[in-house]
This record gives sequence, structure tokens and C-alpha cells, in this order.
Amino acid sequence: MFVANLASTVHHVPALAAWVVQEGAVGWDLVSLLKAMGILAKIVVIILFIMSGWSIGVMIDRWMAFSAARKQSRAFAPAVAGALRDGKIDEAIKVAERNKKSHLAKVVTAGLMEFKAHQDSPGEIPGETIEASKRALERTEAIVHAELKRGLGGLATIGSTAPFVGLFGTVVGILNAFKGISQEKATGLAAVAGGIAEALVTTAMGLLVAIPAVMMFNYLTGRVEAFDVEMDNSSSELVDYFLKRRSLRRS
Repeated sequence: MFVANLASTVHHVPALAAWVVQEGAVGWDLVSLLKAMGILAKIVVIILFIMSGWSIGVMIDRWMAFSAARKQSRAFAPAVAGALRDGKIDEAIKVAERNKKSHLAKVVTAGLMEFKAHQDSPGEIPGETIEASKRALERTEAIVHAELKRGLGGLATIGSTAPFVGLFGTVVGILNAFKGISQEKATGLAAVAGGIAEALVTTAMGLLVAIPAVMMFNYLTGRVEAFDVEMDNSSSELVDYFLKRRSLRRS
């Protein structure tokens, strides 16, 4: 129902805009439109500006964090694999500590630290050590997943609510247009120009805020899911490595 009403409103926006400009009642520049708006409509626009700024901040922050995680993980994976292949757990931990922004490094470090705390003891590596390392990996995966998703909930909220905020401004503008007709006792453009300007600006602002937020939320969520798969694979490979070490210690 909302989508149908919104589509209908958007469909009539160009006609309303052309009507306003043709009659010359309201200038088509942003300053003129804002001057023609009432206080409540201006508050709606300010709220939308705040929502837009917040969403842009989240987009930039997550983009930088994900880019750093991807870059460091590409350098970390082959280096730690070589260290573990040679049985150098201490060296692998040092490599992980040099790549603190890598999501893989954070997970692998937790497992290696837990395993190292017990594997230095003489004799066979007990199964409890493997299980403890596995639990450490799972806990760290959950923590890193939450860190990667930081801000995405707010981005989703902005993407879903911004059209409604804009629609509220549209309703306010239409009400002000009818109020102008009532006060002027006329149906001329001068009586409804302010209300139409409010409806146009708030509708456009709501869409401009919501569309990028929804698109980036879907994109960033996909990146988080890809990171989750990489962390799961790394954890599984690390557990296999611990089991091989245990087999070697037995023999």
C-alpha cells in the first residue's frame, strides 16, 4: 500500500514541479524552495539531513574497515600458512599481531594462543586442548562478526524509515496547501505554492536518503557474509592443523 502511494506521489512530482515553475510562484532553486517551506517541513528536512549524514558516515567507516581487513588478510594468509607449515606457532602469532585489522588474523590468533598455552607441555596433546581452541575460535568469530556489522543496523533503519519521514513532510505540504486555499479563499497558485514546495522537497529528500542507504546496506551485508565464510574456513583449517599436530605428538 505504501509503495503504491509513494509511486503515485513520485509520478505526479514532475507535473507539480513544472506547474510551479511555469507560473513563477516559487523559484526552482533550493534556497527559494526552503524559504517557501513552513517550520514543520523544515524540521523534516533537517531530520533527513541528519539521517543522510549518519548513513554516509557509516558507509565511509565500513568501507575503510572492510578495505583494510581485505588488504591485510591477503598479506596475512600466506605468511601464517608458511609459519604453521614449518611448525612455528610463535612466528604465526607474531604475523597475526602485525595484521590487527585483518578479520582472519583476529580469529586465528585466538585459536593459536589457546593451543599454544597447552601444547608446550610434554606428552600427548589432550582432546580438551583441541576443544578449548575450537571454542576460542568460535567466540572470536562471533566478536569479529559483531564488529564487522557495526553501524549496519542503523543504515538499515535509515533506509526503511527515510521514505516515511519524507512522506510525512509530503502530507504536511499538502495540508498547508489546503490551508492556503482556505485562508486565501481562492484556488490560485499563490495560495498553494508553499505547500507544493514542501511536498516536493520532502518527497525528494526522503528518496535521496533512503535509496543509497538501502543499496549500501545490501552491499555491505554481502561483504560481511563473505568475511564470515572466510573466517569459518580459516577456523576449520586451523582445527585440522591442531589435529595433525596431535597425531604427530602421538607418534
